[in-house]
Parts: sequence; C-alpha cells; structure tokens
Amino acid sequence: MQNMPRLALPALTAALMLSACATTREQAPLPDGSNVALGQRAYVDGPIVQPVKLLEDSRCPMNARCIWAGRVRLQMVWIRGNGERQPFEVTLGEPARLADGTITLESARPAKRTGDAIRPEDYRFSFRFMGGL
Repeated sequence: MQNMPRLALPALTAALMLSACATTREQAPLPDGSNVALGQRAYVDGPIVQPVKLLEDSRCPMNARCIWAGRVRLQMVWIRGNGERQPFEVTLGEPARLADGTITLESARPAKRTGDAIRPEDYRFSFRFMGGL
C-alpha cells in the first residue's frame, strides 16, 4: 500500500503524455502552386485551390505541326476560409477572376506527343494568383 502514491504519479504522467500525443496532429503544409496534380490542394499566393477535372487538352503535340496551338481547360475548386467550396474554370494563359484578384493557369505538363496518351494522374499544373489589394 505504501507504493501506491509513488506509482500513481508516474502512471498519471504517462497517461497525460499519451493523451497529448493523441490529440495534437500536425497537418503537412500545402504545396505551393508550382506543381499541382489533379485532386491535390495547393496554396497559391493566398487562395487554396484544387484542380478537380481536366475539361480539355487540345494542345498541339510537340512533335507535330498545327495551325492552332490548342488550349487546356480545368474545372477547379476554391476552398474558402470557412470551408466552402466554390467551383470555377481556368484556361491556360488566361487570368480568371477569383476572390479579390485573378488566378492564371501558367503551365500544364507533360507536353503532348502524337501517339502518346497522357494519363490524368500524370498531369501537373502551375498557377499564379495576383491579389487585388
């Protein structure tokens, strides 16, 4: 019985330490907007955005001659501070209104090649946000 108080303090300390570990969970920081995959959230100079669907990739293959350069269009989601998800679209090289400024899809990779299909999971996109204030 005399050992009970001596054992209680270490047991209580261990329980508190373990409960603190269970309740604190650090989230990995979001990537920036320079190399974003479909379905991946990214912090782009202010807003948090997520490309959710490739709507069009009509770019001219790099090993072909084309009359028109083509374009890339994406369905996107802006994840607002309150958790609300607001859909919008972007087209490669064209600024789109978002929040207090504009967001631009600056690049889409990999380059297209004739005869080679690009799998959706292989796409990577770069974005830039220009705030209005």
